[in-house]
Amino acid sequence: MRYKIHDQKGIYFLTFTVVEWVDLFTRPVYSELLINSMKFCQAKKGLIIYAYVIMSNHLHLIFQAEKETELSNIIQSFKSYTANKIVSYLQDYSQPESRRDWLLNRFSFNARKNKTNSEHQVWQRGNHPVLLYSPWMIRQKLNYIHQNPVQARIVHCAEHYVFSSASNYENGRGVIDVTLLEDIWDDIGYVDLG
Repeated sequence: MRYKIHDQKGIYFLTFTVVEWVDLFTRPVYSELLINSMKFCQAKKGLIIYAYVIMSNHLHLIFQAEKETELSNIIQSFKSYTANKIVSYLQDYSQPESRRDWLLNRFSFNARKNKTNSEHQVWQRGNHPVLLYSPWMIRQKLNYIHQNPVQARIVHCAEHYVFSSASNYENGRGVIDVTLLEDIWDDIGYVDLG
């Protein structure tokens, strides 16, 4: 079964995974590239970010598009842009990267294997979108996102993980400004999750 975004204005839980589950985001430079791209999509493309976590080889997100934009287009643009930036970084031999040749080889192999139109494929196809249509689902996915680094035993407290929105929900500060889900319950007709 292929998951698709049917409601372009809905709130979705999404997962973006690096091909072959390659542990790319163990280097902060790549996570920062994703952060900068998400900020750009917020400012220029109409992306609403409710939650995110960047793990070593995948990221989980809760996204929505503003009224005049389509979520599918934002996602396609985000994945294409970040893939190009990652490959450009890897091809810049003035940048430090001990795994450069291996990573480029994996991304090149996947592009050939999957017959993409580019020389490198960084992201697996698809993003497994799940429409979040109830308070229970939203709470469950938000908790799942924020507990990922705790479950992986990277941190003891979710809000201590830098590349996550958990600190936004805990103390109002994070590396990306997010729209807190509890701030929009009245706007979208949901009841308080408290």
